[in-house]
Amino acid sequence: MDPWTWALLIGAAFAAGILNAVAGGGSFLGFPALVFAGLPPVTANATNTVALFPGSFASVYAYRRDFQPIQGVGMVPMVAVSLAGSVAGALLLLNTPESVFVALVPWLLLLATLVFAFGRQLTALMKDRLHLTPTALLCCQFVIAIYGGYYGGGVGILSMAAMTLFGLRDMHAMNAWKTLLSGSLNAIATLTFALGGRVVWGPALVMMVAAIAGGYLGAAVARRLPGELVRRFVILTGVAMTLYFFGKLYL
Repeated sequence: MDPWTWALLIGAAFAAGILNAVAGGGSFLGFPALVFAGLPPVTANATNTVALFPGSFASVYAYRRDFQPIQGVGMVPMVAVSLAGSVAGALLLLNTPESVFVALVPWLLLLATLVFAFGRQLTALMKDRLHLTPTALLCCQFVIAIYGGYYGGGVGILSMAAMTLFGLRDMHAMNAWKTLLSGSLNAIATLTFALGGRVVWGPALVMMVAAIAGGYLGAAVARRLPGELVRRFVILTGVAMTLYFFGKLYL
């Protein structure tokens, strides 16, 4: 890779770490950057997961004082179902033919963008009509983790929506849980992808360092950033990437 490509990957990973800590949506930057660098989509998705997951734990450390217990559920069951679902999703990805995944990429990006853009409104509409029990929350998190292990774009938003329907209201606490659960499911997906031989380690390790720096910085300044401005930037990025991959597929 030439220096400009390395600069693209480092910048995308750093920005993705910040976005994941503040609002989510880091995959909108990391995955396309690796595709632009020449990696096949399945390999790019696996490498992106490996590159970004440590940044989540940097954010977890920064959010460590914001955790609140999820009554009736607990941390161990939430992490356990995230790990189990992520393994299932990662194995599904490894067994998906490249041509099938290429055809799915723009639709996955579209889904992630719509979830990110309208998740809050949908959750607000549903929270007065639907209340998740502890068992239902665990089941939802398991399904979310399958999606996270397979692709991952918007997975943090889905987890926060489920926690909102369960009754959590503290945004900082939900952000703390989101980063822990996303980091956990991405960690086990990383192991699965590594054992499956689908990770390009040079870009992954370089991006990993940048994502850790971005993740810690993003969590540290999350309360000071104009959240709506960051959210709009993520949505615009998601729309642009979705249109690009639809155009690449069908034009």
